[in-house]
Amino acid sequence: MTDLAQALCGLLILLIPLASAGLALINSGLGRSRSATHAMLGPLCVTAVAVLAYFVCGWSWQSFPEGHAHAITVGGMAWNWIGAEPFFLQGVDLNGEPTSLAVGFGILAVSLSALIPLGAGVERWRLGAACASTAVLAGWTFPLFAHWAWGGGWLWQIGFRDAGGAGAIQSVGGLTAFGIARILGPRPGKYDSEGVPAAFPGHNAVLVLFGCFLNWIGWMGVNGAGSLLFTSSHASMVLVAMNTTLSAAGGLLAAAALTRVRFGRPDASLCANGWTSGLVAASAGCAWVAPAAAAVTGVVAGLLVTLSVEWLDLRGRVDDPTGSISVHAVGGIWGLLTVALFGPGRWAAQLAGVAALLVVVLPMTYGLNALLNRFYPQRVPADAEPHGLDLFELGAGAYPEFVTRRDDFRPR
Repeated sequence: MTDLAQALCGLLILLIPLASAGLALINSGLGRSRSATHAMLGPLCVTAVAVLAYFVCGWSWQSFPEGHAHAITVGGMAWNWIGAEPFFLQGVDLNGEPTSLAVGFGILAVSLSALIPLGAGVERWRLGAACASTAVLAGWTFPLFAHWAWGGGWLWQIGFRDAGGAGAIQSVGGLTAFGIARILGPRPGKYDSEGVPAAFPGHNAVLVLFGCFLNWIGWMGVNGAGSLLFTSSHASMVLVAMNTTLSAAGGLLAAAALTRVRFGRPDASLCANGWTSGLVAASAGCAWVAPAAAAVTGVVAGLLVTLSVEWLDLRGRVDDPTGSISVHAVGGIWGLLTVALFGPGRWAAQLAGVAALLVVVLPMTYGLNALLNRFYPQRVPADAEPHGLDLFELGAGAYPEFVTRRDDFRPR
């Protein structure tokens, strides 16, 4: 990597926190006002835990191609399965070289991934439990798959491609969100006795849509820096930015069109999900695919996320207030497949990556959080939820000048 490329990569890495800010605003806006402060403090606390856990041991497990690692020999070939770098970033010279840039990228990428499950646990996930879950995600789950995909692991060895983390960041976070939603269960009143879901509108659509703009900028950093660090193509950053934007645009317009046809008018929250899902799906192949393919990727992502949100709500009875599972898990997996469909990836390698996510990462992250739930209950007490998590966990609401409606309120 040239000096110019290293400098550009460093600048792009600095944009990644804007994506975290965007997700935090979306989570807060799609929740109800009585838990709005909690939904914004959660991302800050989770980010702090993720950064520290990654510093302690996350990088050790992730590593970098040609770094230290543990391997298993099968059929005469050494299959690299986990990194073996020293803890606490010992031996890493933070001088702007590719390895140090990978550390900087990883510490921000893992914090972005850790924010995704917060959306699925809005209004009922304890702050302390979310931090404990994040320590597991950042200290083990994320770095393990990131090593396979980026750190010279077995997926890397067979030609798996994921430039901006559609699998390593988005799908890992989205599958963890699925596990959290299943463990926590739905919010009170979400489903009636026959399983019909009730609509709980978010309290501030402006926050949600502003978060989409921040996501756009932040994803430029994620996809651009990832492309420079983890691909050998030295793709043009203009191509990466173009593909990222076109995919987001396709996702939003597809969601708007589908909701307009089905409901008579576009749905703002699903349009926001379509936009972000387009960004997510673009992450895998942004460095390789043609702009037209990126636009198609976004259109399909927007359709998938809209249908997936409805299916999980109606059929799966999974209460995911922000659509995190559909946006990040479904969108991320679709993005991985587009690398083989539109780009230079091989189907066998991309399918192996998807299988690793579904067969290894999903049951592992669900099992670890279920085990954690046995020792530290992740859901707040039932009598606290009608009042909101702001009052229960923080002692004050986000909007003290306004009356926040409780579930048991009935207009005369």
